[in-house]
Amino acid sequence: MISLPLTTPILPSRCLLHKTRRQNSTRRRLLIRSSSSLQDQFTVETTKRVVLVRHGQSTWNEEGRIQGSSDFSVLTKKGESQAEISRQMLIDDSFDVCFTSPLKRSKKTAEIIWGSRESEMIFDYDLREIDLYSFQGLLKKEGKEKFGEAFKQWQEDPANFIIDGHYPVRELWSRARSCWPGILAHESKSVLVVAHNAVNQALLATAIGLGTEYFRSLLQSNCGVSVLDFIPRADGGSPHVCLNRLNQTPNSPLAGGSSGGRKASKQIILVCHGQGNNEDSAVINQAANNDQAMNMLGVIHSQKTAELLLDLRVSSIVCSPKTASIESSGVISRVQEAAGCLGVDNVPHYVKTKQMNELDVESVLRKSNKDNDVIASQLDEEAFSALWNRSEKAWESLLDELSDEKSNPGEIMVVVGPAMTHISLIAQCLNLTKEALGLFHLDAGSISVIDFPDGPSSKGVIRCTNYTAHLGRWSIPITKPA
Repeated sequence: MISLPLTTPILPSRCLLHKTRRQNSTRRRLLIRSSSSLQDQFTVETTKRVVLVRHGQSTWNEEGRIQGSSDFSVLTKKGESQAEISRQMLIDDSFDVCFTSPLKRSKKTAEIIWGSRESEMIFDYDLREIDLYSFQGLLKKEGKEKFGEAFKQWQEDPANFIIDGHYPVRELWSRARSCWPGILAHESKSVLVVAHNAVNQALLATAIGLGTEYFRSLLQSNCGVSVLDFIPRADGGSPHVCLNRLNQTPNSPLAGGSSGGRKASKQIILVCHGQGNNEDSAVINQAANNDQAMNMLGVIHSQKTAELLLDLRVSSIVCSPKTASIESSGVISRVQEAAGCLGVDNVPHYVKTKQMNELDVESVLRKSNKDNDVIASQLDEEAFSALWNRSEKAWESLLDELSDEKSNPGEIMVVVGPAMTHISLIAQCLNLTKEALGLFHLDAGSISVIDFPDGPSSKGVIRCTNYTAHLGRWSIPITKPA
């Protein structure tokens, strides 16, 4: 894991893809420097896992009302059902403690997930949802009609949004930072935190060093589960932090919905290829010293992923030129084209497929004599830079292809490759630097989803990372030891 303490802000990459990205980068750098560093340093003595869950659907979610930190809505029947699914997802985890917002919708979700556990529940008012003052209780259309420019700023520039003399997102980030010392100071090794959409985003962002301009960049669906691992450092400083999963939802992350209140116009689905030959279950990725085909487990991974994607109209598949990636993309393509005979659609889904050399990280790692599941901090500087430069070119090529004038709204691109490639692409999407490569973890056969609500020339929203529920009995459980 890269040595990135909670107090270290992650600065965005200087090499941006489009002119609009270059224009936005200066403001983004300034915001991160001024707002993302935690004030209090602290340590953890042993590895600690924190599992964040957003509450289930509430009555005001259903009505489209702006909730903020008000406490008038309660869980719907659907929300209770979502909480029950999350309980089942986490049933094998021996949580030592549950921190929860005391607002009714969060408290009820926490109680359902916590079940019959006898360990303590701690109600922390600082885990309440973002304070939105005069906006609270309004239907979204009422907010637009009543507040005009302020509502537009809330939608388009939330980091600088001001209402009733307050900057709600800045206040939220400050409050989220203040929660971490108490959560991590608890002597437990596995902590459950049940709260809300915006505050969970802020907790995630402040843990990995992202500022307020990343609000709405890390999606949190109702009862979505996110997992952070905190690993102690040998020197006793602030811990290494890894986002093990983002937004593992009760339902498929491809089932639709919006990103930041807007429907995605384009989407990239990152598919980690299935496990290769000569790998045991403890090894995530292929060895870099040869070009391996998938083993039987890898074939199952690919088939399960192809089944998950079947209800989508995948427009193109781009893959690494290595055997396991080519095999995985072939399975997805063949299942797409069999949509007609499988009864999913009246016509086959013909898919464009291509290989992209820039998605091949094995050759870079081979030169460094490392395995593909190597953590970035173990790479020498030359290999580290080469890996990052390659991913930058890959990301630029993918966006260019997705932005092509001939492409259609709602187009879905599937990118198949090894975990390290996809970790690099996620970091590129968030405009981070190469030092961020240790912030994320992906398993074989997992999918990660990137939405583009305003098109590929604007910033992407990470809908989920390391989603494996579709693999069924062959999935890596959320409760896998850190």
